[in-house]
Parts: sequence; structure tokens; C-alpha cells
Amino acid sequence: MPNSRPRPRRGAGSGAGAPGRDELVSRSLQSAEHCLGSQDFGTAYAHYLLVLSLAPELKDDVKETFQYTLFRWAEELDALSRTQDLLGCYEQALELFPDDEVICNSMGEHLFRMGFRDEAAGYFHKAVKLNPDFNDAKENFYRVANWLVERWHFIMLNDTKRNTIYNAAIQKAVCSGSKSVLDIGAGTGILSMFARKAGAHSVYACELSKTMYELACDVVAANEMEEGIKLLHMKSLDIKIPKHIPERVSLVVTETVDAGLFGEGIVESLIHAWEHLLLQPKTKGENGDCEKYGKVIPASAVIFGIAVECAEIRRHHRVGVKDVAGISLPTNVKFQSPAYSSVDGEETIEPYTTEKMSRVPGGYLALTECFEIMTVDFNNLQELKSLATKKPDKIGVPVIKEGVLDAIVVWFVLQLDDEHSLSTSPSEETCWEQAVYPVHDLADYWIKLGDEVIMEVSCQDCYLRIQSISVFHSEHEMEVGKSFTRNKDLLSFGNEAELCSALANLQTSKPDVVEQLCVLESTEIALLNNIPYHEGFKMAMKKVLSSLTPEKLGQAMDTQCQNNEMSYESGPSNSDQSTPEPLYVLDVSEGFSVLPVIAGTLGQVKPYSSVEKDQHRATLDIICEANHFPKDTLEFWLRHVEDESAVLQRPKSDKLWSIIILDVIEPSGLIQQEIMEKAAISRCLLQSGGKIFPQYVLMFGLLVESQTLMEESAVQGAERTLGFNIAPFINQFQVPVRVFLDLASLPCIPLSKPVELLRLDLMTPYLNTSNREVKVRICKSGQVTAIPFWYHMYLDDEIRLDTSSEASHWKQAAVVLDNPIQVEMGDELVLSIQHHKSNVSITIKQ
Repeated sequence: MPNSRPRPRRGAGSGAGAPGRDELVSRSLQSAEHCLGSQDFGTAYAHYLLVLSLAPELKDDVKETFQYTLFRWAEELDALSRTQDLLGCYEQALELFPDDEVICNSMGEHLFRMGFRDEAAGYFHKAVKLNPDFNDAKENFYRVANWLVERWHFIMLNDTKRNTIYNAAIQKAVCSGSKSVLDIGAGTGILSMFARKAGAHSVYACELSKTMYELACDVVAANEMEEGIKLLHMKSLDIKIPKHIPERVSLVVTETVDAGLFGEGIVESLIHAWEHLLLQPKTKGENGDCEKYGKVIPASAVIFGIAVECAEIRRHHRVGVKDVAGISLPTNVKFQSPAYSSVDGEETIEPYTTEKMSRVPGGYLALTECFEIMTVDFNNLQELKSLATKKPDKIGVPVIKEGVLDAIVVWFVLQLDDEHSLSTSPSEETCWEQAVYPVHDLADYWIKLGDEVIMEVSCQDCYLRIQSISVFHSEHEMEVGKSFTRNKDLLSFGNEAELCSALANLQTSKPDVVEQLCVLESTEIALLNNIPYHEGFKMAMKKVLSSLTPEKLGQAMDTQCQNNEMSYESGPSNSDQSTPEPLYVLDVSEGFSVLPVIAGTLGQVKPYSSVEKDQHRATLDIICEANHFPKDTLEFWLRHVEDESAVLQRPKSDKLWSIIILDVIEPSGLIQQEIMEKAAISRCLLQSGGKIFPQYVLMFGLLVESQTLMEESAVQGAERTLGFNIAPFINQFQVPVRVFLDLASLPCIPLSKPVELLRLDLMTPYLNTSNREVKVRICKSGQVTAIPFWYHMYLDDEIRLDTSSEASHWKQAAVVLDNPIQVEMGDELVLSIQHHKSNVSITIKQ
């Protein structure tokens, strides 16, 4: 990069310097314009820096051209991986234009692409504060707000019962003499303020997240407690005495517990606190001033579990189909969700997922009584230390009801002291979800009265692990089931040699010689289980391909298995010179997809898959061979392009695609980023008569009253937080759209019938509009608090996929209003829908 920091001018204040300065500025402006004309953006950028440092009064005149130059130069630096130079340019630009929302937003976009999500979100937030009407920045900020302030903060702060019980326990401890307090993982600082209000003379609060730390500073100041609470932007493990706090404290308060109790590091942080930050605990029978002894709130916890049947958990964590639209899934491919208890991998994987079991679609059936899994005393250092090294405990639980064993559901009772406790049970109204351990690898999942569910429980890697789940059947002597833990060598085919070896083994006459483990996200497993999705795509693809080769496809379809088997055994024949060119099908949907394999069954088709992971490619290869496809039937397109951004290309210079499959909707319920841009490129790459799938999408919505959605989106006033002024500060980070919703089980009252909100047409874009108004008639009186929405995806005019159906792997989303609107039956509201890039905003016109 050219030297972009100009040297100080000599004689800057003298009269003789002014004409010289003006001449230099004029020459530099001309040079910058000349460099722009020749697309030498780096040199042009350096000239503009010189101009602006010499003549700040020209800022307004050159601002837009300077921005353009900066952005083009940044693109070049990004392409060259000159990260430091790129960030340096933006820092220089922000020194010159500190309040420029466009530069802030662009800086955030670069940081986000580099993986610096927290920092990126900070710049997006600043851009929105500078210009609340700047749509690009708003949309970027909404996308990443979860990395700044996670959504559970709102739910937790709205949980009045949780706040009241924590406040009572802290007040009791402080009044008993524990006057010096350390709050670990302070968040907004509410527990610290409880302690200060109760009379603690020294309160220290540590918070690792920069955003949450700054938020806590604002909250503490607004509640006029900054003199009594010292906030530390650091992990508790890094706190040193007397560098950060003057001496050991008598009370540690914390709520660093997740659905599985230990997942936020409470064990590690409390071991460190007892060894370095807390006074020694009071021994049994010992009397004396509490200020001389250390204690922890919460004092202890008891973990409980229950075995359940739950179809919703099953379809997201276990592939239950053996055939997908005519494609057989071989038995030697083992699909598994990430929520499995393997500690063999290099990377520690959270061994559970989380669910609000009271709101799981379709509900669940308890197959055992509730059983105790483990107790832990947070005031006993030796017990905390032994947790990680303790051998697994074996637990056997009798079955009380027959059904399908799908998961072990776990919750806990947090004993804050001998008087105050909180339960995270599914039957309690609480801010916590429950931890769910899906059951894998049983020979038979059906269990009945008299059977026993057996599992091993441990706290390895400071996670609660429930593994080696098996069933002891009452009429058998033997356990039925395998351990979750698998041989490392089967976790993935990490290199080409292993993959080739695996495929070579498959070609022997021995069945199931090699077992391929394929780890899929829960949404990918639900997609594989989604029969209507695959059947719909098969029918739609068959129609398009038939229209392109009507006379050949029917014959090819009739003899497909026979021909494939012959070519598999003897190889392709070169004797038939009239073999038609294949039709090219490209699947660029996200994640693991068997659609290209399905396309390969539909005649003379050359399918291309864009899956990225080696493990997924190996699995698709095995599926192809198990279905007697020639080895080279399926191509992995990312092997043919330099980077993922070039994935929408032609398969050959003289060939065009017959079908391009795009992912239009994210699993979260939002429209995919840049989907309309991808559709525009795709249309240029289709042969005559070729199609994009889906061809168009209709967005539907309805008006509802939902207190739940309001509480999950913003803190509802100071009453919820026991009078402390927190809501205005954390609500700066609320976003108008809630994602990953299950409308089927969302607590809400529908106030209107569903209406069509928007049409996104990928094949005929002139049918799209960026602004639309829709009248909605109210069919029930109440308060409109939210507008849930979902999509009907049309593969063609007849074949439709509904993202709100029971089989859907997609979730739904909802716009949550800032202020509820009171409505009466028969009223009409007008919704304003704006479609900008890939983002849709929905507002109610007043």
C-alpha cells in the first residue's frame, strides 16, 4: 500500500505556506482523480488522505468519492489477504469521518467476513445509532445482534420469580455478614445491584463480553451505584489479588449455569474462586462472623432426568427413513446429530441440545419416573475438583410406560441457600430450557414395562455427559444397545487415501465392510426425514427433464435400474455413438443434500452437488454405489471451482444448466442472504426451458397476541427487574424479528386469518415488488403483539412445499411489535411490506 500518512508540513502557520498548501492539495486531487480513472485505488486513496489532512474543510466535497475509493481499495486488499492494511485503512477513514455510518457499516461487514463477529456487531450498532434509517446497517445489526446480547438475557430478566429468589438469598447472606461480594459473569449487573442494595460494602463484578461489560457500566451508573460496584472486563480466572480486587471476598454470587448446569464453566470458575478469591469456608459446627468465611450462591444443585418418547426430538436427531424418494440409504452409513456423547474427538462437543419441553410440538411421553442423576456442593472445593476425574456412575431406571426411547431429558434444582431454591423442571414456568440427550444406536428403541434403561453419567470436560445408553429387556439376559462412543478412525475419512480405501472395500462381495459415520446438524437430519420435500423435488425435476427430452426420458426411466446395474458392472459402452448429451443439474442448497442423487435416477442426467465436508462427500459416494450408480455419476462441484462464491458457473464452457436448486429459506425461518442476486445469476446460466427451484415463493403471515414473544424480545419494564432500571439499556439490542419458532406450539392467540404478504419470483423477477400494502381483517378482539410468518415454496405451479408443515425441517419467524395495538373484531389493519435485498420488513400502518 502507498505511504498513506502524510508528513507534517513545515511552516504550516506562515503566510507563505498557504499558497504552497493549496497547490499541493490541487495537484493531489488531480492525481487522485487520474488514479481513479486508471483504477489504481491504492494510490488514489493515499492522495485523498493527503488532501483531507491538509484541507479538512474539503471533507464534505470529497466524502462520496473518498468512500468509493476506500471501498474499492478495501476489496483489493481483502482479495490479497492483506488484513492489517485493510483494517488500517478503515481506522484512518474513521479518524477522518468518525460519524460516518456508511464507513462504520462497511468496516463491520469486513470484520464479520473475517470472523470477528462481536467487533462487527459493534460497528453495525454504531452505524444504526448514527442513522436509524440506514437499512443496510439495520439489517446487518439484526443479523448479528445475538452475538452481542444473547436472547436469553431478555427471558431471564423478565423472570420475576428467578429475580425475586436470587435477591432474597443474596439479601439474607449480606445481612448475615457477607459484606464483600464478587459477581462472576455479571451480565447486566443485576445480582451485583441486589448485593449493593442489601448493604454489601464492597461489590466486584466481572464480565468477559465487551458489550455486556459496557452495558453493565451504563446500568450501574443509571441506578446510581457506580461508586459501590467495581466492574471488571475480564474472566474471573484472570482476577488477581491485590491487582484487581484488594482482598479475598466473603461471598461469590453467580448464575453461570446453562440447561445442562455445568456448560458455562461454573465448576472451573468456582474451583479457581475457592483457591484464589474466596475466604476459607466455615466448617461444620463452627460459629463466628460470616465476614470471616467464604460462601457461594448457589450453594448446591441436584440434577434430575427422565426418559421420554418425543417424535419431534426423534426426527431432528435420528434418520428414521430407509428410502428417500426411491434412493436407498445403505445400512453401513450411520447418521448422527452433533449432540452425542463422544469425547474421542479433538474438539469438545456439547453433548446435549436444549428444548423448552413444555413447548415441543406434539409434546412428549414420560417412559420412566423422574430420577436423580447427581448432586453437587458448590461450597465444597474437594467435591468440585473430583467431578472432572470421577469415574462414570452407572444408573438403571425402570420403565413405567411402553413407548419409543428417544431421549433423556435433564433439569436441575438450584439450591441458593438452605431456604431458597429454583427448579428448571419442564413443569415449572421458568426462563431455562431443559438439556436433551438424544438416544442413538439402539438395536431396538421400543421399550416396555419391566425393562430397564441403563446409562453412564459423568462430568468429563466440565460437561454433564450421559452416555452408553442401553436397554435391559426383562425377558433377555443381555443388554440391547451399543455405546455412543465410537472408534476414532470411523468418525471421518479425513484424507483421500482413507476414502479410496473405504470405497475399494465397498466393491467387495462382503456386505457392510466399512461403516461410514456421517454427522449432520439436527436440521439436516430433519430434512432427510422430510418425505414430502424429496418426493416434491423428484416430481418437479422429472417434469422439467421430461420437457427437455420428452421422447427419451420415459424409456430411460423404465430401464434405469437395469441400465445402471449393467454400467456399474461392465462400465459405460462406447459402441453407441448416438448417446445424447446429459442434462446438467446443479444443487447449491446449504448443507447435506441427496437431491443430486435423486436427480441422477431421472435419465441421462449429470448431477452436481455443492456439499463441502469430506465426510458428507464420502457418504454421498457410498449412497450412489449402494444404488448401483456408476462411480462418476455424481460430481462435487466445489472441486471444480476456485472458491464457493464462483459456485454458480457453467459445468462446461459450451453447456448450460437444466435445473439449478437454490436454498431460499434458512432453517431459522428467514430468507437467505443474497438469494435474489443468486437467482439473477442462475437465470443467465439456464438452458432454454431450464428452471430454478423453487420457481417462486409466497410469504404468509397472521396477526397474533403473544405475551411470550414480547418477553423473549425485550425486558418488560422495571417491575420485572424489581425496580432496577435495566430495560432501556438492554432493549437497545432487541431485534424486531424472532427466529427458530414453532408456530404449532407457540403460546399465542390468532387475531386474524393468514394472509399473503409477499411474492418472491426467482424465474420471472418483473413480478416482484419492493413495496406492498396488505389489508388484514381482525377476527378476534385483543392486542396485536406480533406477526408470525412462513412460506409456501412453489417448485412449479402445482408442487408446493409449506415451511410451517409438521414434516418441515424449517422453523418459522415473527416480527414483534415495539408497542402492542389494541384491536376489535371487524377492524382492518394495513400492513406495509418492504423487500430490500434479501430482507423483508413488516410494519403496521397507523
